[in-house]
Amino acid sequence: MGCAAGVFGSSTLHLFWDLFGIAAADPLAIYVDAGLYPIAGWGVERAAAKGAQVQVVPHFEPESLGGALGRAGNGPRPLLAVDGVCPACGRLAPIRDYLELLRPRGGLLVLDDTQALGIFGRTPGPGAPYGRGGGGALRRAGVSSPDIVVVSSLAKGLGVPIAVLASSSEFVARFQQESETRVHCSPPSIPAVLAARRALRINETRGDALRLRLARNVRHFRRRLIAVGLTPGGGLFPVQSLASTSGVDTEAVRRLLLRRGIRSVLLRSRRLLFILRADHTRSEIDRLADAILAAI
Repeated sequence: MGCAAGVFGSSTLHLFWDLFGIAAADPLAIYVDAGLYPIAGWGVERAAAKGAQVQVVPHFEPESLGGALGRAGNGPRPLLAVDGVCPACGRLAPIRDYLELLRPRGGLLVLDDTQALGIFGRTPGPGAPYGRGGGGALRRAGVSSPDIVVVSSLAKGLGVPIAVLASSSEFVARFQQESETRVHCSPPSIPAVLAARRALRINETRGDALRLRLARNVRHFRRRLIAVGLTPGGGLFPVQSLASTSGVDTEAVRRLLLRRGIRSVLLRSRRLLFILRADHTRSEIDRLADAILAAI
């Protein structure tokens, strides 16, 4: 992941609850990216209840954060909470730009890297479109800093219901000492820990090959839809979407797909999501594309 140390948690909710509770022990100004995943936002709410200042900033816009920091002057220590990769648009966070703004003020960058861990990694290229190793957004950006705390679930890219907090050795040691959920809640189960160990072994031996297969599935799906004038959202990210535009009734499409045994996710924004995996076959991707076109 590009960090010096890490510690398991039962879920990202447990970890964010503790993280923001610990951070809010001192005067703190939290800047929340507008696209932040809700679970991290629940941790922010706890810090706000403890007196932290909270301000929402536009999605993936370092210049807006810079303006907000400039207006704050010599206020409390700043903390930016942001996703490492946005599942809605498929973009990676501008981590370097954020660090350059936060460091001079002694700030902290908190990444929810659940979507990137196990997918994105270092040195992307033709044979590794997502990058190599699956370490997440920090590895993809080539960044390592003690001013970053990464919280990730392994449930997305690695398929294990467990979470990890990673940062500098000093911060992780403080987290372990001051964590409340480690005292008052059950720890991660032994089966989950063993499943995580197995997933990491698979990632080490076959991960890059699986990520390449996943990228090919995503590209094939996008080509099929683009060929008939549809533009799925998500870029190369394996969560692809169709918007309720150009007369497409996404709710009706979802119902018709379900009749064919194909499950999708309809958001409140009426965007229809399709989650592609490395173990999907080319024929399954074609079946999905054909069913979407028939439903439309």
